[in-house]
Amino acid sequence: MSQPEQHSFQAEIQQLLSIVIHSLYTDREVFVRELVSNAADACEKIRFLRTSGEVAGEEASPSITVTTDESAGTLTIADTGIGMTRDELVKNLGTIAHSGTKAFLKALAEQQKPDTRLIGQFGVGFYSAFMAAQRVDVYSRSQREAGEGWRWTSEGGGGFTLEPAPEATPGTRIVLTLKEDAKDFAKGPTLERIIRRYSNFVAFPLELNGTRVNTVQAIWARSKNEVKEEEYTEFYEYLAHDSEAPLYRLHFTADAPIAIQALLYVPSRSLEMPGMVRQESDVHLYCRKVLIDSKPRGLLPEWLRFVRGVVDSEDLPLNVSRERMQDSDLMRKLSKALTNRFLKHLSEEAEKNAEAYGKFHAEYHRFLKEGVLSDWENQAALGKLLRYESSATEAGKKTSLADYVKRMPEGQKEIYYLLAKDRASAEASPYFEVFRERKFEVLFVDDPIDEFVMDRLREFEGKEITAAEKAELDLENANKDGALSDDDANVLSGWLKATLGEGVNAVRSSKRLVDSPVVAVESDKFMTGTMRRTLKMMGKDPSAAGMDSAPDLEINPRHPVVVKLNQLRQTDAMLAGLVAEQLFDQARLASGRLEDPRAMLQRMNTLLSKVVGA
Repeated sequence: MSQPEQHSFQAEIQQLLSIVIHSLYTDREVFVRELVSNAADACEKIRFLRTSGEVAGEEASPSITVTTDESAGTLTIADTGIGMTRDELVKNLGTIAHSGTKAFLKALAEQQKPDTRLIGQFGVGFYSAFMAAQRVDVYSRSQREAGEGWRWTSEGGGGFTLEPAPEATPGTRIVLTLKEDAKDFAKGPTLERIIRRYSNFVAFPLELNGTRVNTVQAIWARSKNEVKEEEYTEFYEYLAHDSEAPLYRLHFTADAPIAIQALLYVPSRSLEMPGMVRQESDVHLYCRKVLIDSKPRGLLPEWLRFVRGVVDSEDLPLNVSRERMQDSDLMRKLSKALTNRFLKHLSEEAEKNAEAYGKFHAEYHRFLKEGVLSDWENQAALGKLLRYESSATEAGKKTSLADYVKRMPEGQKEIYYLLAKDRASAEASPYFEVFRERKFEVLFVDDPIDEFVMDRLREFEGKEITAAEKAELDLENANKDGALSDDDANVLSGWLKATLGEGVNAVRSSKRLVDSPVVAVESDKFMTGTMRRTLKMMGKDPSAAGMDSAPDLEINPRHPVVVKLNQLRQTDAMLAGLVAEQLFDQARLASGRLEDPRAMLQRMNTLLSKVVGA
């Protein structure tokens, strides 16, 4: 029997091996992924060579088997792939990153940290086995060349040995004798969890202790025409652990900026409630069907965190440990491509089936609005996806900004919206009166965040978006019978300003009120009442952004109460002062500015007493 050949690692190789074992990977269990991925690559090579006729034979399809032996403390990963000759074992396993060891070490030194973001061109994945193994034995027989099998053995120290292995079968078998603190990897359930997480979609049958593990297919890598509806459903249930059918599914491929295969789903229900814990994105990043990152940062914008699915690319420029992408600029391009395609899909679905899109919007409108506020690049596309009730639609029906613009009459220059708790409140609002009279459409919004959304959008299809309370609209051909003259209205406005003092910024005659006697209007042209209240609730400085400025008061010179008030101030100034304060508080209450109504209620009782003569 011949003696095993002794081979020594070079000093730089030993240094690199230490880095791989102790510092390169953030999670010890990824060594299983690396070895299974290498086995899958070997299987792919033999399949290709057989198809091309370079290797003869009608052997069974390539496969991978994983075997654990808890009593012996070993883990075995075998494949029926291409296998290796003696020289290939020396070249592939005797030299770490043989394609550029010195360049790799130089790059590590330049990075000044072991967990570097280098492109994955260095063959170091095999050596991750030494994170868990005290000894590694590799049995291999090449299927490319007829010859004997070989056994490669190393304890990850100074070198390795080579010797003939007649028992080696075509392919490669790796036996890991595990370290004492890594014996958990010899347990079947542990390996099953790891394989299902990282390698559940390798393209070849993968058995663990005699049982097939990868039974779910990577349907995202197949053509849409080849995938049946029940396969999409089965995969979604597997991926999202959700028995309800998803609202939307997007399966597509792209070639730029890199090759992409993606399968994305929108669950039937949002898992995130306002004020509750923020959900995390659940779109997994794969490279050639091998999991790279289950929660990749930056793959999709934050507002798309409700999407479930898989994104795969064989062109990912991964760091050497294959745990993340090393090219942040390319990651941004990938994110842009995915986001644009998803937005296009939503737009197409909204056009194709408005009812189905309405269900989506009801569940996910807050995410779309978050996108408007945070994703400047996609603001316009997101604006097209928003839906609101409108004065021009039936109660409960919602419309888009695009449809609003189509209905705009000649002469209307702006898109108007009004925030109220519900439609009835909006239609009863003093801010709505001029729009009702002039038959201008108003969008009814009931979420305080919508004010910020509209403010961020600013315009849509060239039409400026304006809050109803900020609209500079006048009544046309208003009935002036019994109304105050302009001079009387100006005098009354001055008296009200003097009576109300610093509580009001300015008082003027209104040209837009119909049924209401007065209305309070924000004096800051960029602020609305709801915006001010929301910012204040968020703990912002009350003196900032006009939040603490006094409102303007507009009076309706045609309203009987205002007309009578002008008369009363000349005959009973004290009573007129009470009425003025009551009208002002009522206006502040309607606009949400009155935080403590107790004084208003006491004053109302006083006025009622005078009315009934008590």
